[in-house]
Amino acid sequence: MGTGLAGVPAAGAALRLRDRVLGPDHPVVMAVVNRTPDSFYAPARYDDAGADAAVARAEEEGADVVDLGGVRAGRGPRVEPDEEIARVVPLVERVRRRHPDLLVSVDTWRSSVARAAALAGADLVNDTWAGHDPELVAVAAEHRLGVVCSHTGGARPRTDPFRVAYPRTSPRLSDEHASDERASDEHASDPLDGVVDDVVATLAAAARRAVDLGIDPASVLVDPTHDFGKNTWHSLHLVRRTSALVALGHPVLMAFSRKDFVGETLGLPAEERLEGTLAATAVAAWLGARVFRAHDVRATRRTLDMVAAIRADRAPELAVRGMA
Repeated sequence: MGTGLAGVPAAGAALRLRDRVLGPDHPVVMAVVNRTPDSFYAPARYDDAGADAAVARAEEEGADVVDLGGVRAGRGPRVEPDEEIARVVPLVERVRRRHPDLLVSVDTWRSSVARAAALAGADLVNDTWAGHDPELVAVAAEHRLGVVCSHTGGARPRTDPFRVAYPRTSPRLSDEHASDERASDEHASDPLDGVVDDVVATLAAAARRAVDLGIDPASVLVDPTHDFGKNTWHSLHLVRRTSALVALGHPVLMAFSRKDFVGETLGLPAEERLEGTLAATAVAAWLGARVFRAHDVRATRRTLDMVAAIRADRAPELAVRGMA
């Protein structure tokens, strides 16, 4: 993996879905399309017609995957499984029919929703609540789908973190999994590495279960799940330690887009968090993360392609300056 250039971190594992491999020269953009009336980011609240238009726009702007969700991640009115299926599954069917080259992810923690989405043609289940429904990964394996393994620190679905703490119980765990020389003695005493230890251990175990059930390791994504069960210091530290996640050997998914840790860091509302999101995206991409869940597809695509070129993972589109 990686370019082998001095000073350039190793590239992360490539993503394989539907017999397609997206390698280091093409970082993956996963476009957020929510069929919800109460998304935390108002421009991402779509009805049926709006969702169809959002999918078409995402493909045009360079998305490789669309992540379709029917329930807001945070607190809000209860949405029963039947209602979630009604919001999401017809959209999966339309995307598969109208946009055959797009990969389709469904953002759900419920195995019943995952099964209905699989039968409708989904390629990936994005379980943002860390296996709360233990049958979900089995559904993914049964239908030969990819799966996202996430970390919430034990938080239950649709709850917010409260005074969470991750003491260092295994001082060298994150260092053992890190892939670059910097994750050594200089980091061993950092108290914030407790969150890295917990995330790495949780994701390693979840990914191992998915592989043991028969899911292709290249179709098992690992997501540290910023904000979920974490405070802003934790989320910032996990960006710094992206290499420890890359070392797990699975494609690393980063879902930064307009999240609270970006807003709290810069003191900005969701509508003004694009630049902060792209800064985190560039750092994680440089360190080898492979897949990025984003509301702003075009900006994310351009950021990732630029980072890939700096890493020497891809060539510039044009290189004539100074050549004539």
